Formats: sequence, C-alpha cells, structure tokens
Amino acid sequence: MVEDYAYPGAEAIQTSSGITLISGDGQIILADCATPPEGDLGLLRVRTSRIDDIGKDGLTCFKVLTAPGLLTLKVPAVYEIRGDGRVDGAGHKVKAELTTDQGQHTTVEVDPSGPTQVGVGTNPTSRPTTLLQLTAVP
Repeated sequence: MVEDYAYPGAEAIQTSSGITLISGDGQIILADCATPPEGDLGLLRVRTSRIDDIGKDGLTCFKVLTAPGLLTLKVPAVYEIRGDGRVDGAGHKVKAELTTDQGQHTTVEVDPSGPTQVGVGTNPTSRPTTLLQLTAVP
C-alpha cells in the first residue's frame, strides 16, 4: 500500500465545517479550539469572516505536534492567524501560504506567540484570502 497523505476524515470535516483538509504529514492536525494548552504551547488559531461555514465564531484551530510539519488545506476568508505560543519566545515557527480569488499568492511568517494579520486583516480594502498551506519549520 502506498501512502497518499490524504487527510483522514476530510470529507466529513468539509461537510460539517466548510474547511477543506487536503493532505499533510500528520504533524499539524485539526484541533478542538477548547483543547487546553500544554505548558507554553497552545493551538494555532485561524480566524475567518466566513462564520456561516466555519464554526459559530469563525475560529478554526490546529495543533502542531512537531516541526517540521505540513498541512495543505483551504480555509476561505482568513484575516488572522495566531501562533501557538502562549508567552513571548514560545511557539512554533510557522509559514502560511495564502491566495486571493484573483490568484495573488503570498507567504507570511506567523508570529510564534502573537497574531499575524492577513488579507482584509492588514487593510480593509485588501482582497479576502484563502489559507492554502501551513508549514511548521524547525
């Protein structure tokens, strides 16, 4: 059997939340946002303005198990990604790849212990962005 790195249960997750989880290496996983922190590490928190599809409050969370890690996904209308560090100096180094509906791709380094604004979060006149990939780097 050949591993295809498809995200387990992706179809059910998409139906229930509007998030498309495509593939990954198993080191960054979807998490319940109520998951308690472990020491100085919590969860990556992705905020979106699509509250009708993605949770009641537009919040989706991911847990970085270890770096390196990779998750390919589609989360529409993202305006903020918060690192998983709960104190300064803690948190994983994460890069986020995003695109606009017009095909403008950007890669941002997420603040390991704070919020990083993207798309309309950086400027209300900016185009909405879709999160395409999260990469945790060593």
